[in-house]
Amino acid sequence: MIHHDFVNVVLMRLPPLNAVRAFEAVCRHGSILKAAEELNVVRGAVRQQIDTLENHFGRKLFLRDGRRLVPTLQASAFAAAASAAFDILQRAASELEGVVPGRIRLGVPSAFAVWWLMPRVADMQACLGDTVDIVPMTVVEPLQMHPELDAVIMGGEYRPAAGITALRFMEDEFGPVATPSLAATLSSDPAAMGALTILVSRNVPKLWDEWFAESGTPPVVFSRAQEFEDLLLALAAARSGLGIALAPRASIEDDLQRGHLVAPYGFICRPSGYSLCCRTPDAKRPAFAALASWLLRCGTPA
Repeated sequence: MIHHDFVNVVLMRLPPLNAVRAFEAVCRHGSILKAAEELNVVRGAVRQQIDTLENHFGRKLFLRDGRRLVPTLQASAFAAAASAAFDILQRAASELEGVVPGRIRLGVPSAFAVWWLMPRVADMQACLGDTVDIVPMTVVEPLQMHPELDAVIMGGEYRPAAGITALRFMEDEFGPVATPSLAATLSSDPAAMGALTILVSRNVPKLWDEWFAESGTPPVVFSRAQEFEDLLLALAAARSGLGIALAPRASIEDDLQRGHLVAPYGFICRPSGYSLCCRTPDAKRPAFAALASWLLRCGTPA
């Protein structure tokens, strides 16, 4: 009897599910309007659910940053847990109904997809069959922000959120790259790069700063800078001889082997790498285990 009373008290403290769903959608979109569009309800209904949740917890859950709603620190942690819980419930419901997705929608950084994954896609299909849909991502965001995806490949220092399993399958190096003809104009002193055009990607704007800091190279003043929307375009510009770009080695390994690009100052190891991230319940499924094994095999240096 005591046990049942305790369970009842705990359950009574849980907030309304519809309010949590509306709150989680607003956190992802930063907008009541976009959350309402996703949930197929009017804005007033979403506002009412947020009011209900704030009354339940007795505190404000959002701050306003211009036109965007930003969850407080505590609310952000609750949103991450709620998102993971909804994913678990959705997949458990699918399993109960006997509906198990047969394909994996895999979000991949655009440059990584074009220069590392696509040259190996035939081997991937030979090993895994036609089970993986590759979705290029110009801006790589955590899996919890993309319910339409089953997994993502994350680069850099990534810490998985609640309910997300991350498998680091490959180390990485990075360094400046250019065509052989441009590299031939450089001396052994990295300051010589200043005579070239620096090619910068807007989606990783601090990549050059990180290389200077991690390599111990004094920052270089470049004669000219040109920005591109993503790393894929910046590396394509480097390949065409437009200037010098900072590249993760994994993204341009084939170009290095063919001699299209060279690294005049070599590469340095990064304190990060690439990880396959999926929802924790999915990690145990055969299709995900097979994908993880393939990535580990291909990502391990021979």
